Amino acid sequence: MTSTPTSPTTPNTPDAAGEQRRTNAGRNGEPRRLVLLGNPNTGKTSLFNRLCGVRHKTSNFPGTTQEARVGAPRGLPEGSEIIDLPGIYSLELAQTEAEICRRVLAGELAPKGEEITEPDAIVVVADATNMSRSLMLVGEATRRGLPMIVAINLVDQARKRGIHAEERVLAERLGIEVVVCSARTGEGIEDLLAALTRARIPRESPPGTEEGLCDWADALYAQMAAGTEEPLPDTLTDRLDRAFTHPVLGLLAFVGVMTGLFWVIFKLAAYPMDWIDLVFTHLGGWLDGVLPAGYVRDLLVDGVVAGVGSTVIFVPQICILFFLISLLEDTGYLARAAFVMDKALRPFGLTGHAFVPFLSSHACAIPGIISARGVPDRRDRLATILAAPFMSCTARIPVYVLLTGLLFPGRPGLQAAAFCGCYMSGGLAGLLSAMLARRTILPGKSHEMVMELPSYRMPNLWNALLTAKDRGILFLRNAGSAILAICVVLWWLNAYPHVDPPAQAVSMRERAAELAGVPVGALGEASLAGEAAGLRDQADTLETKHASRYSYLGRMGATLQPVFAPLGYDRQLTIGVLASFAAREVFVSTMAVQVAGTDEAEDESTLQAIATAARDDGVTPVFTPAVSWSLLIYYVLAMQCLPTLAVTAKEAGHWKWAFLQLGWMCGLAYLASMIVFQVLG
Repeated sequence: MTSTPTSPTTPNTPDAAGEQRRTNAGRNGEPRRLVLLGNPNTGKTSLFNRLCGVRHKTSNFPGTTQEARVGAPRGLPEGSEIIDLPGIYSLELAQTEAEICRRVLAGELAPKGEEITEPDAIVVVADATNMSRSLMLVGEATRRGLPMIVAINLVDQARKRGIHAEERVLAERLGIEVVVCSARTGEGIEDLLAALTRARIPRESPPGTEEGLCDWADALYAQMAAGTEEPLPDTLTDRLDRAFTHPVLGLLAFVGVMTGLFWVIFKLAAYPMDWIDLVFTHLGGWLDGVLPAGYVRDLLVDGVVAGVGSTVIFVPQICILFFLISLLEDTGYLARAAFVMDKALRPFGLTGHAFVPFLSSHACAIPGIISARGVPDRRDRLATILAAPFMSCTARIPVYVLLTGLLFPGRPGLQAAAFCGCYMSGGLAGLLSAMLARRTILPGKSHEMVMELPSYRMPNLWNALLTAKDRGILFLRNAGSAILAICVVLWWLNAYPHVDPPAQAVSMRERAAELAGVPVGALGEASLAGEAAGLRDQADTLETKHASRYSYLGRMGATLQPVFAPLGYDRQLTIGVLASFAAREVFVSTMAVQVAGTDEAEDESTLQAIATAARDDGVTPVFTPAVSWSLLIYYVLAMQCLPTLAVTAKEAGHWKWAFLQLGWMCGLAYLASMIVFQVLG
């Protein structure tokens, strides 16, 4: 195949007036609307990124959870746009993706924020390594009566395998532009951009029956491939597939790849997360120093800055996760992993389509739930959404670290085993919950997972970077405002009302002032200064704990403590559990404030104070083994992320699913934790 566009040799005849109108679109400065249509794994999205680069936005198609990518292609008049349609095998399938494509082509649907109008042209993306399959969709597209261009992508891969099909035959047969290209290398992209203004209505369409379409595609492919040598067999793909799709070896390979994936995420994300934390810490400190004391300073420093920081700090993990997922998808491995996991998920009423949402949820449930848009069947998608938050996200890690450390001090092997057990328990609970949902509120047989395993190829780094950027922005847009609002509300509940300091703290401050004013005597100036500073520190701790106890949040904890008493939680633990509904990781810092009077939760002395903390009676330990196990189980199972509930309501289409998710997860966590405490206590 060459990389030059092939033009038709004779003009089209049908609907000459309509054709002239559409062909002239884009000339004389008129904007054009084009749509990209293609099978899955044809490099369609990579081609979209080549044509538009960063000049695109991501939204949804109204009434659906399917993502819509709209971009401004280079070289076309201002206002022109390309819509990247979902990948489909056929326009006639009874699937959400196919329905979206049909409605967009008919001028009945457009992405949110876009005008609903018939597209000016279709760009059908064909797979150069599998033209016979791609011609089926080309044939279906010709029936729409719209101007068309065919972009034969992956030409570099086809050459390596000795695959050749004469594109001129297709151009002459249909009377349209046909361009061969490679989105990965950039070959033919400029030719394709130039061809976008020369789309024509095809002169020929296949018969309307499915059988007629198949005979038409087969005959056309035979004509295109006539006189070419037999392509080389893809022995590498065959050898790798024997391992990656094997019931045992495939599962072992999957475990190895996923272990490496999460190791890279946690290893690499630690650096930007530390930098982000440092930036917001310094910003809060700077504002604290320049603003006058009062409500506005407290709101900005402890509410807004802290809230924004707690949102942005998770972006590196999310971006790195989707960057790596995109690379795995480009290589062709992710399709094999979904194929292997399909067999494992079937007994739970799910398909392999749930694999990526569950994988993504280990970074954060929010992007995982958003990823469930790719699950074709609505019932499967809802079951996936309901189960996704059971996967242990990174926000649970600080809690797991604290509690496993309390349970097995100085025994890292047992701590690691308990840590892994948390991940496995959460995943199993999610799968069993999905199975229960599919057999009760979401009954019916799952659709068969239909997919064609793509050839292995080198990943596209640029495409992976754009995907990571899009996912990071999507996370901030969908969850950022909710997280910020919740953090501000939580700060207000924990900071107000202001109460008078306890008498003991007042006495300590008075004594410190006396010591600071006493002339240097036998004890020496340094000793007096040290004692005064120590008294002030103790007074600060007492005041912080006192203010937290009598804040609105502290009073809520005291009121609701009897509800959590069967789980073994005292007033302080109840406050920690309530606070962590904003974000699970808040539990550790909240406990640090409750028992140590400081939010420096990572300080060694603070952790020791948490470990040895006593209840209000001053004698009974807060963290007994039974209580620690109860808490660990609770945090594995409970829904304690209000932003996730907001995203669930949006993606599932109704708040009833969010409330069901909240009630089921928290109810299950409560029951399991109570059983654990009662048995061990």
